[in-house]
Amino acid sequence: MDLADWLDEHSEGCFWYVKRLSGNDTLANGSHQAGPYVPKRVFFRLFPSLEKHTHANAKAEIELSVDSHPDVRRVTATWYNNKYWKVPKPKRPRDETRLTNFGGASSAILDPESTGALAVFAFRFGENGDAETCNVWICRNEVEEDVVERETGPVEPGRWTTWPPDGGFLALLQSAVRADCRLARQELPPEWLTKFPSGAEIIQKVIELRPDNELAVDKRLLRRRDCEFELFQSLEEAVELPRAQAGFTTISDFLAAAQTVLQRRKARSGKSLELHMREILIEEAFQENRDFTYQPKAGNNPDFLFPNETAYLDSAYPRQRVRMLAVKTTLRDRWRQVTEECADLPTRHLLTLQEGVSEAQFKLITDAGIRLVVPEGQISKYSKNIRNHVLTVEAFMADVRTV
Repeated sequence: MDLADWLDEHSEGCFWYVKRLSGNDTLANGSHQAGPYVPKRVFFRLFPSLEKHTHANAKAEIELSVDSHPDVRRVTATWYNNKYWKVPKPKRPRDETRLTNFGGASSAILDPESTGALAVFAFRFGENGDAETCNVWICRNEVEEDVVERETGPVEPGRWTTWPPDGGFLALLQSAVRADCRLARQELPPEWLTKFPSGAEIIQKVIELRPDNELAVDKRLLRRRDCEFELFQSLEEAVELPRAQAGFTTISDFLAAAQTVLQRRKARSGKSLELHMREILIEEAFQENRDFTYQPKAGNNPDFLFPNETAYLDSAYPRQRVRMLAVKTTLRDRWRQVTEECADLPTRHLLTLQEGVSEAQFKLITDAGIRLVVPEGQISKYSKNIRNHVLTVEAFMADVRTV
């Protein structure tokens, strides 16, 4: 089935749970978690009967079909809740909710090659109020991901979104994750309420809220990304929610407003990580245009060049002393774009937030002369065979300083 047709078929009467599959969801990192994680607030929306907490490790079976791949099976929705049961005393207390019993590597969802893929889980409910069936689409390429994100807005690694059956415009404003940078309307800069700020302006506000200068750069980067997400949602709700609550006089007005929200989210997501990286470099005493160049034109437009664009263009400057850094929030297909950047350098570096990659894809990336840079807190999502070959952000910056 064509993806657009599939989305149309499952847009009515379904509850969508949309996420990027991490190395912990698939079998990519060897953790054997047995299936994709589902946040409890979503899980109990899908399976309210299991929330009654009447027995250990509450389960429900559901018919699941991966329509993007030939994969149909009966799986189990499991609430691992032995944390609340004292007899016998559990060796490892757990309180988490997952879809399980996929049958191992033969499952398209557990396939390590699905790591990083955007997946849409479309649930339909039975008469008892629990989800009864689930149709899944695992995006097979960047084009399919763009099709889905035109409907849902960008879905970044480690985050998720839902689309309730009665979704509509207000579903665009629902929060996927709550943190502590959420501001009330009166706390936002007044000018932002009349003209939406640029990504750079939002990040400057994030730095004000979360200076975090005492934190290691990897933790600082991830904390600020979380803060930015919440700040952006605060602003989005302050600006767009009153318009949505006031209603729309025509369908065209409704669609135009929804499209504005989605396009704004996509623009923020596309530039966020590189803008955060630029600010951290400056905080760590890297002087722009002396120690690094942001968005240089040379080398087919990489995101960063070290020590600077002038050195890169100087044929007498040793190539082994030049570093380039590309920035891709996700890399499942997008890493191939980096092969066209600074092709004369022996190694290119790629900063990503993707939560894991298959060993086969990692070999392709490495063979292409690309080394991954991953925030320290994300590296545990990668296979043990990969972790030692991935640089943290701090290790990358230390390397740049010493060449």
